[in-house]
Amino acid sequence: MRQIIIYSFLFLVLQNCKKDNSNAVPSIKFISISATEVVQYKDSLEIKFEYSDANGDLGEINPDQNAIYVKDRRLTKPDYYFIPPLSPPTSSVFIKGELIVKIKNTFLLGTALQETTNFEVKLKDRAGQWSNSIVTPEIIIKK
Repeated sequence: MRQIIIYSFLFLVLQNCKKDNSNAVPSIKFISISATEVVQYKDSLEIKFEYSDANGDLGEINPDQNAIYVKDRRLTKPDYYFIPPLSPPTSSVFIKGELIVKIKNTFLLGTALQETTNFEVKLKDRAGQWSNSIVTPEIIIKK
């Protein structure tokens, strides 16, 4: 009888020692960019980055919800992109991988023959928590 009580106690203690990942904040790390010089309206850019999230709630179920923030630092407002769930929506598992964001049709804002900019990128999980931001190297946009 005493062993049953001890085992029951140990079981309850171990069950309560589970790590709570409900407040896990996603993390991203810059890997590469496809070009550092582009022609406006002609060339696209691909930003590649690594992501990790302790509870795996990255990506949206609803295609009207966007989870990737990309901001051309010359502009005041960012663009947002959709990504589907990167793990089963009801699971809570550690995930890690790579994503590529394709930016089409970069353009010049003024009348100069070229401009420079960088892009800021971050991810939002389904709990509404934003990852850290990454910033690309400078990009030259030409006419």
